[in-house]
Amino acid sequence: MTGKNRKQIGIQLPSQARNQTTSERYALELEALAPIGDIVDIRADTPAEFAAGVKDMDAIITSWGLRIDRQVIDALERCVVIGVGSVGVDMVDIEAATEAGIVVTNVPDVFIEEVADHAMMLLLDLARRTPTMVRMAREEGEWYQGRPLLSKIPRLMGQTLGLFAFGNVARCTARRAKAFGMQVIAHDPYVSELTLSDAGVEPVSFGELLERSDYLSVHAPHNEETEHTFSTDAFARMKSTAVIVNTARGPIIDEAALIDALERGAIAGAGLDVLEQEPPDPANPLFGMENVVVTPHVASATTRMRPETRRRVGREVALVLRGRWPMSCVNPTVLPRVKLERWQPYPMNRGPNR
Repeated sequence: MTGKNRKQIGIQLPSQARNQTTSERYALELEALAPIGDIVDIRADTPAEFAAGVKDMDAIITSWGLRIDRQVIDALERCVVIGVGSVGVDMVDIEAATEAGIVVTNVPDVFIEEVADHAMMLLLDLARRTPTMVRMAREEGEWYQGRPLLSKIPRLMGQTLGLFAFGNVARCTARRAKAFGMQVIAHDPYVSELTLSDAGVEPVSFGELLERSDYLSVHAPHNEETEHTFSTDAFARMKSTAVIVNTARGPIIDEAALIDALERGAIAGAGLDVLEQEPPDPANPLFGMENVVVTPHVASATTRMRPETRRRVGREVALVLRGRWPMSCVNPTVLPRVKLERWQPYPMNRGPNR
């Protein structure tokens, strides 16, 4: 594609990369996009500046920085696709994009194994009281205190892991937990019970999830439905010996309620890769709790994660700009309203819809 027919793809310019050329900076995205379009750096510090910069773009790619809210979306005159370089898409106003007839894509299957590893790591750290054991090993006079403490903790085999949502990461986490001999239950009203059963996971109600879980791992997307799902009432229904793990999104847990529950002993611990405020306030009480493990939103990070994510988001956007359905559409109700060809075969693993 040459000349005036080439597409324009806007990306907010990362400040740390401003000494590179566009072809250097976006080499991975351009593997798919170079034949059909050009990436345009958008220098913006406010939503208004970003809206002005992307007004004439055919596509936008994002995974960080300014949120693509209704103000930005209402300013778009030519955009047909917003490519999000992550599993979560809360940095885009999906409702506004759908109303505008803009396809939103994500990368739901690139770094799943890494996040499942991290969820299991947080679970194991809390199960074996790693922060306390590290402190005891380092402090004079406490070398022999670790064994009596762990002698009061049930072994992991036979304990129940509850999964809140049963998407890709949860399914991989379930396989890991089963290798440790755990019983796995899950609550997800949007996944067939047969899918859970096929994975050897017991489907349960939300109330059962809270009441039966020894360890509860959060894997849901963040939206209006899941905002503060885990708050005072939920913690009150959990076992006092239970541990909660979150590698999804911070606002799914009401952080103030979590801190209160931990301080009161309503639950036993928390493993958190995500927080409500990121970066957090250094004075956050969670950092001073020995029964809490906090990591800095790094669950997906490996040598493969960023390169493959960037390649995948480039491929998704390229598909739409070529007039085809993307592989992963976050807002599929928009697809019948846009002039895109469905190129994927129809799945044969379900019955008629009508």
